[in-house]
Amino acid sequence: MKVLIIKTSSMGDVIHALPAIVDAKNAIPDLVFDWVVEETFADIPKLSSSVRKIIPVALRRWRKNWFKAFTSREVRKFLLMLRAEKYDYIIDAQGLIKSAIISKCARGVSVGFDFKSAREPLATCLYQKRFRVAKDQHAIARIRQLFAQALNYKLPESEPDYGLDISPIEDESENKLLFIHGTSRAEKCWAEEKWVALARLAGAAGFTIYLPWGNSLELERAERIAAACDRIKILPKMALHELASFMAGVCAVVTVDTGLGHLAAALSVPTIALYGPTNPKLIGTVGKNQCHILNFENVTGEEVWRELETSLNRNKLFFK
Repeated sequence: MKVLIIKTSSMGDVIHALPAIVDAKNAIPDLVFDWVVEETFADIPKLSSSVRKIIPVALRRWRKNWFKAFTSREVRKFLLMLRAEKYDYIIDAQGLIKSAIISKCARGVSVGFDFKSAREPLATCLYQKRFRVAKDQHAIARIRQLFAQALNYKLPESEPDYGLDISPIEDESENKLLFIHGTSRAEKCWAEEKWVALARLAGAAGFTIYLPWGNSLELERAERIAAACDRIKILPKMALHELASFMAGVCAVVTVDTGLGHLAAALSVPTIALYGPTNPKLIGTVGKNQCHILNFENVTGEEVWRELETSLNRNKLFFK
């Protein structure tokens, strides 16, 4: 049986779909999955051995200049890839009008959330089969339930398994922490002085702190934080699979609400996740050794360090 997944963006949302694939493969071993995903996040499905083929789409880039996208034949090439095979089921795990249109263009039976369940209810007009999934639960649970209903298997009661097999980059010469400070929305950023206070405490305890970055603004922030305390190293620009391997080898992660935080959870890395305007009950990190800190604007670096120290001691990762 061949299934096409439509889950295009963003990074955290794409990661949220991984446990449903593991559920489905465990229930129906001969399933074959292909995946339509934004080109920016195409490395995420590559981390799963259960995904056969990735079909990248560039809606974010195309909408800046649709005329160029059509005249360069990029859209036509995408549609040819999308329609190259006929699928038994096309599962729109996003529930948006744009993802429903993609599912309608593909060849096969299109399925998705019903009118009361989809993020954009009008999207359901384009599905051939629709399923009710309660909205007041985490995104991972919703997608797992959608897959179980669409493919007709019993939903497992086990905790989500992302099915990632990443070889960590380990270095026994130092205890490493990863501080993920960058995010797409300014209101989800934690104050720089608090990162500095946290880094100083972690450094004094013998840890080396690494800072990733994805754009010039994040690099500038990383440089300011690094300049204010010792034992901080700024990572080079990395591809997602490289960063995943590095992340898998650190003692713990501290992160704001961003896609890389969900990747840390998927890799079962002990994680302290800082939340302000968003609700972690619906879209927070899910996995082993996860700690959510709410209303981070009122939380100090010292308070986060105490939570981090507790997590490290609990997982016996405090000084190898």
